[in-house]
Amino acid sequence: MILIKFICAIATRSMFILVSLIAVLRVTWVKNNNLYWFLTFLYLPLVVEMIFTLKRRKGKDYKWFSPPILLFLVSIIPSMWILELAHQQNKANDHQNLQCKKLDSMTSWKSIINTLRNTTSNNETFMDSFKLLSSVCDDDWILQLHQYLLILLIVGKWLLPLGGGVTRGQLAQLLLSFVGTAADILEFTTETLSDVKDTNPNLVYLILAVWTWSMVQFPLHLSVVNSRPEELGEGQSESLLQKHRTDIWDIAQSLFIQDGPFLAVRLMIMIYFEVLHPMLVFFTIKNILMILLNLYHLFVICQDYRSTASSVP
Repeated sequence: MILIKFICAIATRSMFILVSLIAVLRVTWVKNNNLYWFLTFLYLPLVVEMIFTLKRRKGKDYKWFSPPILLFLVSIIPSMWILELAHQQNKANDHQNLQCKKLDSMTSWKSIINTLRNTTSNNETFMDSFKLLSSVCDDDWILQLHQYLLILLIVGKWLLPLGGGVTRGQLAQLLLSFVGTAADILEFTTETLSDVKDTNPNLVYLILAVWTWSMVQFPLHLSVVNSRPEELGEGQSESLLQKHRTDIWDIAQSLFIQDGPFLAVRLMIMIYFEVLHPMLVFFTIKNILMILLNLYHLFVICQDYRSTASSVP
């Protein structure tokens, strides 16, 4: 059992490093500057954390916080920023856009796969294969990295050995919430960045900053924390936070980390930058509904707590 935990802990961090390395490879290719290889130094904290966790905690993660997921985000987010900013700067380059390969059909995917297969059979190097993949359009490359990043966060948390006090049921609940969160984040980045015009570079910084802030949800696992009666002393009653801290965290997460910031950015796009289309309106209304429903949920929790507290002698 301990061996399996060690294997899962090492395999998860290895996948983190591999995806981050692919992002750095893409950065050096797009920027045509080998100095960006220094981004690989961001992997060192993840390697140190792995050694410490394997030695001191036998590979087990923590209950409320996941250091490997945080360090994975630290290692890959700078590369994502560089790629997004470079893509926005090169959007007007129609010549480059015409020559790149789109991944928008089964035929395109089959062509890439067959070419890679031929490259492998001819004993070509890894860099030759990467050069072939670099012919894919920038927006498709970035979209794939966004997707694999979010998928790996979910799969990685699933594979990491459970922290002390976390049950499999709580882990399943956490992973389900991760799936919904990842879908919303991916939709936010792809939809809003597509609305950016060449004359609005500051909007790119704003969207990337909100996207980075929204990723904070993945290392934090407060939604698996449940109040336990044995934590209370004799004769003490549960406070509102102790009784409903999981629900309160979920509400705070929606208001201040996800739906709230997403709504603010979309309203700014619509009002200040005068961009308006049906999908933007739909997701704006969705964020408003999520905020209102969470506020209503908080109101119900407070009312139920007051009713329960007043009925206790």
